[in-house]
Amino acid sequence: MVEELIGAAVAAGTGGLVYLASAARVVKQYERGVVFRLGRLHGEVRRPGFNLIVPAVDRMRKVNMQIVTMPVPAQEGITRDNVTVRVDAVVYFKVVDPAAAVVNVEDYRFAVSQMAQTSLRSIIGKSELDDLLSNREKLNQGLELMIDSPAVEWGVTIDRVEIKDVSLPDTMKRSMARQAEADRERRARLINADAEYQASKKLSQAAQQMADTPSALQLRLLQTVMAVAAEKNSTLVLPIPVELLRFLERGHLEGGQQAPAPTERPVDTTERPVGTTEQAIDDLRHAVEQ
Repeated sequence: MVEELIGAAVAAGTGGLVYLASAARVVKQYERGVVFRLGRLHGEVRRPGFNLIVPAVDRMRKVNMQIVTMPVPAQEGITRDNVTVRVDAVVYFKVVDPAAAVVNVEDYRFAVSQMAQTSLRSIIGKSELDDLLSNREKLNQGLELMIDSPAVEWGVTIDRVEIKDVSLPDTMKRSMARQAEADRERRARLINADAEYQASKKLSQAAQQMADTPSALQLRLLQTVMAVAAEKNSTLVLPIPVELLRFLERGHLEGGQQAPAPTERPVDTTERPVGTTEQAIDDLRHAVEQ
């Protein structure tokens, strides 16, 4: 009798363990459990942790609540300004209603993928090429809104959408390169013209200043001669104006060197007279050599 009781207890314990093992379900922290009893949605969504269901009656489907990163295949389309482009993107979404994600749509991942491809082709046709290249932030927001509107009924929310790359034909790339080169050349010419204008204004002021002070022009000529002669790799032919000789002669007179007074005796024509002009030429030659 005792043996029968022990056997019955062991059998009951074994049966209980088997039942518990078949009824036990563990839901992870990033998951939620949706229970179907005889094919109908039963109760609330099971939270993370240890859960029990009725074996052979209940069936639990786990839904991942993490953010899913889904690449959108490159879509080819024609922009509003008639340019053929290929655009690919990436969609970030997550499930917010596990029951709706399981009941309302057969495969929410595939549904989001197809909706993203359709919306991407639609946004290409509504946009211009410049918007695709430079105004992507606005296009990302519009694309996110287009995908998120039907996804709400599937228990899915779109976190963000990013356009990754825009592929252009080779002919369009060359045209854009020529346009950029022409624009840079235009700016370079404008800058050069502005520099010439500023330089002409400075030269006009310098010419006016030299006109008020004639000696400044002579000094500038001497500075130019000295700068050219310093290299010693070229021959310089310089005409000497009479004004320069007069300037040097005037400088000697102001320095205390008086011109020789005329004598009463007749001038010997066989001798070479030495005057202030020859002395000025010698001084100029000495300045050039230095």
